[in-house]
Amino acid sequence: MSIQMTGIDHTKASVDVRTIFSFTKKNIADAFEAWKDIPGLCGCVIISTCNRMEVWASVQEDEEPDLFELLCREKNVDVAQYRRYAVNRRDKEAVEHLFELSCGLKSRILGEDQIITQVKDALAFAREHYAADNVLEVLFRMAVTAAKKVKTEILLRDRDSSVIHRAAEVLKEQGYVLRDKKCMVIGNGEMGKLSAGLLLLEGAEVTVTVRQYRSGIVDIPAGCQRIDYGRRMEIFPSCDYVVSATASPNYTLKKADILELDLKKPVVLIDLAVPRDIEPCVEDIEGITRFDIDDFDAGHLSEQTLQDIARAKEILREQMREFYDWYEGRDVIAKVQQVRAAAVEDFHLRTQKQVRELEKLSMMPPEESRAQLQTFQEYMEAAAGKVINKMMFGLRGKVSERTFCECVEALGELYGQKDTYRKQGKQAGGDSVGDGKAGN
Repeated sequence: MSIQMTGIDHTKASVDVRTIFSFTKKNIADAFEAWKDIPGLCGCVIISTCNRMEVWASVQEDEEPDLFELLCREKNVDVAQYRRYAVNRRDKEAVEHLFELSCGLKSRILGEDQIITQVKDALAFAREHYAADNVLEVLFRMAVTAAKKVKTEILLRDRDSSVIHRAAEVLKEQGYVLRDKKCMVIGNGEMGKLSAGLLLLEGAEVTVTVRQYRSGIVDIPAGCQRIDYGRRMEIFPSCDYVVSATASPNYTLKKADILELDLKKPVVLIDLAVPRDIEPCVEDIEGITRFDIDDFDAGHLSEQTLQDIARAKEILREQMREFYDWYEGRDVIAKVQQVRAAAVEDFHLRTQKQVRELEKLSMMPPEESRAQLQTFQEYMEAAAGKVINKMMFGLRGKVSERTFCECVEALGELYGQKDTYRKQGKQAGGDSVGDGKAGN
């Protein structure tokens, strides 16, 4: 078994390329359905955010599918054309990446708060569609747990972390003012609500668009006004800023629609969506300034931040060791369960006759039943001893003397018999465990 991932992210691909490989929930469900019978693919999880798209898989090492080829086939694009944008990782490199990703160390904005939820939701969606196997289930759960621990113990930023917060910083650095300005937020998802809430805190007047069929059942941040999405162009000319952050596959703002308006003042458009919400060519219109998600970078890291990153990685390494312990021992656990089942069956076969006799005790005189019960107990102890001897001396014949001694010592410690084997040794040429016979 091998853990692998392939992806497209902001480190190598522009927003236009990332748009090609972005997934909606329906797209992800369709991909799970298409890939479920691919040989060698045991489990799959897909993470799709504004800055990255990653396909995670547990695969059989003797029959490994090309994940990026599967991805390109699903997106109906040429593998050769886009292979240079792909990032591929496997096993420990992949595990380390996921743990760092989950707590925001891999984000464009360091320590952003949304990614941990996105990773958790990706696993939940895969689980819902029976796509995630046990390996990915444990890996993603442990990565989220580690991220929570980092978030609890280390403050990677001195303020809330999200792309809209960074957008506000960039705007201020360039001389833009938000206070007392009229803003429209298109979209009422998680990013839309964050955007509306931040603009309110900055002192802006905020209107949020809501789809008509949802207008009576959705909440918007307190203090915001709401309008139906279909009326967005009516208030557009009065806005100083328009933020668009939807999951729509279509443009929410088009050049042709804006050209039909009578604009009296400049408007700043902020596109926080992947795929894009705002048609890029709108910036050709006089008075329109457009920003997209790639315009908001994390900037320089202070010495304190670098120290915090180092501390975060220490926490992650500790949590990763727990995953590796589980991952490397999972085959042993399965074998132990098989041995246990075989031993139980062996014990059952040795004692089934006596168990049937035990059922007759209630019909016997008290003295006779007590004698029979004593005999039964002695037989059960003897049967258990034979099963244990069979296991122990069978093991001794398969491993070295040193390994066998270490196994006996470990078992002895479990029952408070430390150093039993070394102290007793081989007494008079005999064995210190049982009677020296493996039993039948």
